[in-house]
Amino acid sequence: MKKSEIILFETKDKEVTLSVPMDGDTVWLTQEQMSNLFATARSSIAYHIGNIFKEGELEKNTSVEIFDRSTNSASRPPKYYNLDVIISVGYRVKSKRGIEFRQWASKILKQYMIDGYAINEKRLHALQKTVDIQTRMLAGALNVEEKDILRAVNLYTDALTLLDQYDHQSIIKPDGKQPIYRITYDDCMTMVSHMRDSFDTDVFGVEKEVGKVNGIISAIYQSAFGQDAYPTIEEKAANLLYFMIKDHPFADGCKRIAASLFLEFLERNDALLRDGNKRIGDGELVAITLMIAESNPEEKDVMVKLVMNLLNM
Repeated sequence: MKKSEIILFETKDKEVTLSVPMDGDTVWLTQEQMSNLFATARSSIAYHIGNIFKEGELEKNTSVEIFDRSTNSASRPPKYYNLDVIISVGYRVKSKRGIEFRQWASKILKQYMIDGYAINEKRLHALQKTVDIQTRMLAGALNVEEKDILRAVNLYTDALTLLDQYDHQSIIKPDGKQPIYRITYDDCMTMVSHMRDSFDTDVFGVEKEVGKVNGIISAIYQSAFGQDAYPTIEEKAANLLYFMIKDHPFADGCKRIAASLFLEFLERNDALLRDGNKRIGDGELVAITLMIAESNPEEKDVMVKLVMNLLNM
């Protein structure tokens, strides 16, 4: 079994400090740790544990774990016993510290369960938002293959599954790289000009109002208290994609321009490819572009982090 978290326990008299593994459901101590905690000989601890199992008070197979199963260890890894065993031993040796440890462990586990429930609720809520967006998109964009949409959503589901970190938000911003290229208004409009020849319309790539595109570009480079609001390539790219779609800066072609700018930004930051393949496939980019277009304003954070997680899958 893998230790998921270590918490320090210290007695009120400061005489004993223990490193206590916790897995969410219970806490664990070795015989040696119980000996220190209860100020009782280890042989006595072992004797009482043997009787606990012999008398059928607790089941051995659910009460004992070995955390370190490394085959390289020269000595046998110690056995750990769960809170039920620890409490029972404390009663049998008549230790006041047993009560103190039980109260501490109960408080820690209760808080862990409350925090874990809250985070899981946020996680499920975020995932439901994504599914809701997918449903709206499928209803309004039947020209996109369903497998491409599901591919994007499934990748995101995988990303959520990996986020088993109860001390973070349900959808975290993954690590990214520092940009080496800064996109400009002129770069954007030059690319739009090249794209315009491919579309038979007079309004493709025409700004709805002067300054709107420049405002979006400025937004992804904004800072607060001297710190870059979007410090990584991935976060800037995700926000560039989102704003270019949702702010509708052009009379026509916002989604196509947004996707093209997104790819151009990644490429010029040497971040488009991984092992020779695009970090987001063409079908996935189509799907995520439409998902952003169909999303509600309050779902921005979900959409941006979705793109960032897809770039890091």
